[in-house]
Amino acid sequence: MTLQQSRRLQSLLLGTLAWAIAILIFFPIFWMVLTSFKTEIDAFATPPQFIFTPTLENYLHINERSDYFSFAWNSVVISFSATALCLLIAVPAAYSMAFYETKRTKGTLLWMLSTKMLPPVGVLMPIYLLAKTFGLLDTRIALIVIYTLINLPIVVWMVYTYFKDIPKDILEAARLDGATLLQEMIRVLLPIAKGGLASTVLLSLILCWNEAFWSLNLTSSKAAPLTALIASYSSPEGLFWAKLSAVSTLACAPILIFGWISQKQLVRGLSFGAVK
Repeated sequence: MTLQQSRRLQSLLLGTLAWAIAILIFFPIFWMVLTSFKTEIDAFATPPQFIFTPTLENYLHINERSDYFSFAWNSVVISFSATALCLLIAVPAAYSMAFYETKRTKGTLLWMLSTKMLPPVGVLMPIYLLAKTFGLLDTRIALIVIYTLINLPIVVWMVYTYFKDIPKDILEAARLDGATLLQEMIRVLLPIAKGGLASTVLLSLILCWNEAFWSLNLTSSKAAPLTALIASYSSPEGLFWAKLSAVSTLACAPILIFGWISQKQLVRGLSFGAVK
């Protein structure tokens, strides 16, 4: 076997492996969408049926029972607001730690990341009592603050990593040209790191969109996002798989579409370390 044939075989094997992993990851989403167009009888059929008569009754039932757009709007407002607040805090913090590093910088970053190891249920009671005391139960503000705090360590770490890959000479040149600190960040730093920031924003949005623990414990109706809507379709009588799949599809669709549209920015951000 020649070297060229060996490379072709290796490329074919890697491509096959990549497709197999992609199909394995995507299959649960495919099955969820497929089940959403089944009746409850077809959804419970054993063995599972791939050929069936599709129906929209599950989506019609959701539309009649719940105000989907109200839940979706809550998810949009909470996710985008928490992400914007995260960036407002993370960018200056990452800037100071990346370009004015001290002996305590690494320890501070590790301490921030260690807060993610704390189980949410461990702080549920004090946060619930604080929200109740300040009248923030079942409000978007409560979830925005909570989502900002729980995602801030990851956002700071990511932005810090991207900033560390930017040569300090570029910022020093801007200072020699008379740029202020604000001009240095807005006109020099942020445009260079926009690929990394875009991937950070996308990850933060996904984390906020998928957060269920706090939405179920701090909201009931007014500020409930889509994760709370999904949970409402489980009952003591059992799970209605077809309806649950339909509401899950409606909840996942917006963030999947947004991720598909933003995939170029995500890939650019993940390869940002190549910029020197």
